[in-house]
Amino acid sequence: MSNVKNFGAIGDGEADDTEAIRHALSQGDGELDFPRGNYRISETIEILLDETGRLGIDGSNGTATVIMTGEGPAFRIIGTHGGTGDPGSSKPNIWEKQRMPTVRNIEVTATNKKADGFELIETMQATFSGVLIRQVRNGIRLHKRNRNVLINDCHIYNNLGAGIFMDELNLHQINICGNHISYNRLGGIRIEKSEIRNLQITGNDIEYNNHRAFGTEPEITAEILIDTTAEKSTVNEVTIASNTIQATPSPGGCNIRMNNKSREDRPPGLITISGNVIGNQENGVHLTACYGIAISGNTIYSAENRNLLLEQCSDVNVTGNVFRRHTPKMHTGVRVVDSTDCVFSGCSFRDESEEGQKNGASLLELADCRRISVQGCQLIDGAPWGLDAQQCSEVNVSACIFGGDLVAKRGEGAIQFHGKGQKNLVSSCTIEGKVKLDPASGVKVADSNS
Repeated sequence: MSNVKNFGAIGDGEADDTEAIRHALSQGDGELDFPRGNYRISETIEILLDETGRLGIDGSNGTATVIMTGEGPAFRIIGTHGGTGDPGSSKPNIWEKQRMPTVRNIEVTATNKKADGFELIETMQATFSGVLIRQVRNGIRLHKRNRNVLINDCHIYNNLGAGIFMDELNLHQINICGNHISYNRLGGIRIEKSEIRNLQITGNDIEYNNHRAFGTEPEITAEILIDTTAEKSTVNEVTIASNTIQATPSPGGCNIRMNNKSREDRPPGLITISGNVIGNQENGVHLTACYGIAISGNTIYSAENRNLLLEQCSDVNVTGNVFRRHTPKMHTGVRVVDSTDCVFSGCSFRDESEEGQKNGASLLELADCRRISVQGCQLIDGAPWGLDAQQCSEVNVSACIFGGDLVAKRGEGAIQFHGKGQKNLVSSCTIEGKVKLDPASGVKVADSNS
């Protein structure tokens, strides 16, 4: 190992150790070992993997801290991998000199508001494990092109930008697992202007990633933000599973936000959101112009606006979720706008507050939608309505229960269809409360108890 102190580093938090670390990098054996101490650097430690060879950075079981006082990333790791994840696309020098640059057991922080933690460019199999990054701008920035990235068991905490930031990036295969990603002002995991495939976000605690902890003006963000509104930007093949994704409400904020401008060339899709606890933001999950999404087995609670908001979406399957609120100050419910071919099955919708919702939202709202199935759901204590459909066609509501102890006290009724529509059907439902059907909405009610 290249102990940086053997190359002149002091590690007392006062001396500038930049040149000593560069010396260890250029003259050592490729494994930068930081013994216990505080290592102040004033410029980026840039690592050209094809020149330095295989790289490891180790902070002696978390006892070492690197403090960046200059602008830019504390460490910039640059490879030359221009291929894909296919072994046949990698050149020999990737395996000989560049594969799996590894950072483990070290803290990186900063005194400069324009300093980042790490920046990765054209790397293959970069691995982060047991790393603490705090009080920088962006914790880990992935830029231009990378492949097969692992970010595991890290703390990415209290940063001015995003915790993990992917911008102008071509990336296939990244696993973000078992991390704490919290109190980052511009989002926990933020993706912009990028082409991403095979993104797994599993088993993390992702929370409070907005402006509130910093006392700054609100900026629209999310715990997980995937923005593909830029030209040639696409994100597909995504799993978001078994995370806690929570926040304090912020204007325009979301727990999970996938935003796409309406177009045909591969909007966000092939995405699973499963087994998460999600809540306490303006919207829990907000999808715009997405397709091919499975949302299953989540508890989605307490929103300022909606638990789930779908706009201009298609082929979305929402199964086995619990939608509720746990405080009278917040709201619950699902709203679907200008969307087609969506299924809601086995979900529980409930508003247990005596006051009802201050925003006047019904539990499930459909507006300007077509081919929507609502099957085997419970819509309890909705106010004003359990289901409110406006200008919808080919909506099939079957085997659902509408009711609750509070319906008679503060609700308008169970089901409302209004505006023009056709081929709408309510069948085999148990209904407590009024059913209001506009003749123009084209609704048939069959085999239901009310």
